[in-house]
Amino acid sequence: MNLYRFEVTTHTFVTPVVVAADSDEKAFDLVEIELEKYFLKKPEIVDISLYEKRKLRGGGAAFVLHEKETIIK
Repeated sequence: MNLYRFEVTTHTFVTPVVVAADSDEKAFDLVEIELEKYFLKKPEIVDISLYEKRKLRGGGAAFVLHEKETIIK
């Protein structure tokens, strides 16, 4: 299992989404599912970018989400 960190870009904002999944395909599906659950009206997504991927092992895995850090310039 892997821990994935995505950046979701809309026309008005960029937001990080972190999911755990067995495959890259499942991770992308989970991002869309979580966005639908989080927002009352799902925003129009411009791009979903895989930012980081870490292997989950017995000791765990983590990401630091800093509000200014983004791959979008």
